Amino acid sequence: MDGDRKLYHPTLAPKGETIDIVVRALPELWKQGWVDSPAKIKGHDPHGKDESEAESTSFLYLRGEVYGIDEFETKYGRCPLWGTILTDDVPHPRSSRVYESPRAGGLFKLDIADVEKSEFERLRKKDDRIVARLTTILLNERLKGVPCPIVTSAKVEESKSSDGLDISIRADRMLEFFRWKRFPIIGESVSVQDQINFCEAMAHSESIRPTEVYFLLDYLRERKLLRVNDLGGYIVTVKGYSRIEELKNVRTESRQAFVAMWFDDSMDSLWEHGIKAGIKDAGYEAIRIDRQEHNNKIDDEIIAQIRRSRFLVADFTQGESGARGGVYYEAGFARGLGIPVVSTCRQDMLKENLLHFDTRQFNHIGWEQPEQLRKVLANRISATIGDGPLKKD
Repeated sequence: MDGDRKLYHPTLAPKGETIDIVVRALPELWKQGWVDSPAKIKGHDPHGKDESEAESTSFLYLRGEVYGIDEFETKYGRCPLWGTILTDDVPHPRSSRVYESPRAGGLFKLDIADVEKSEFERLRKKDDRIVARLTTILLNERLKGVPCPIVTSAKVEESKSSDGLDISIRADRMLEFFRWKRFPIIGESVSVQDQINFCEAMAHSESIRPTEVYFLLDYLRERKLLRVNDLGGYIVTVKGYSRIEELKNVRTESRQAFVAMWFDDSMDSLWEHGIKAGIKDAGYEAIRIDRQEHNNKIDDEIIAQIRRSRFLVADFTQGESGARGGVYYEAGFARGLGIPVVSTCRQDMLKENLLHFDTRQFNHIGWEQPEQLRKVLANRISATIGDGPLKKD
């Protein structure tokens, strides 16, 4: 494979270019999107100008379906979560069970005794979103200082039942990714033509298709949080850095969780021993508007408290009088602001399909006893949002 070789690139050389290369240079070229056959290009534009063509065959690399050279794949193996290539800065995964996977956002360890590798193949065939949510759980742990989080069956089950990130949060995480790639050098660009960068961008934004990445990038550009240089690299703007600082302050300062629920005496035990206790276990302070002293109009106070909250817990349990309109309104308002919502409901209501059709598509934690909800709710909050500042070791 030494000597002259014709390679192709979706934007730099769609018709091919003869390059004098050696075998050891091929992996780096392949990371940047070069392929060895025009059939793997097909003239598609990977920047998504035509959305129907945006998922170029050159990006099948993201799923491990296109490789530059067999030696690269054989030596480093594939990510057990996504089936994509691994980088070469950890020992061979067959002996260490530790993987450096850009598509999974970095290092992780697979507990083989707890989770079989084949489980992830089944998950991807069922729904890529499940593996994307698992990737987010691993990223959240890294943000909390865990350098190499462990994939366990409990985390897999959590990813199956969680709702995933709201679109605004995914955009914010994409912005933070670009800042992280060039920290502390401001004004430097990040190229998404480098497929390692692209894999990492997908991981940080909980994306499963290239078109989702480009949609989020367009959104950030329209808000003038990112700009593009002449070479197609993305640069965080001053406004973008300001937004990142806002996000940092929100995460570090907000210890509050707003609770929307039916204010009935029959729900007191659920509040005290289930919802309130579960939120406290995750490191946050739970508030209910009927338990707060204030001099404002009740609607204004609700909106103000939701805006101050890190997330909202909405319990959709209802009595014979029907659905609690306030709970639906408050959950919808929070989602509109991009504030995460954790939904719960009494198990018998879920089985009888009594939830309003507008919210049935969201995952709900079903509960029968308050103490059971306490544990599941705390785990859900920690896995999808992160431990709060009041979390006890």
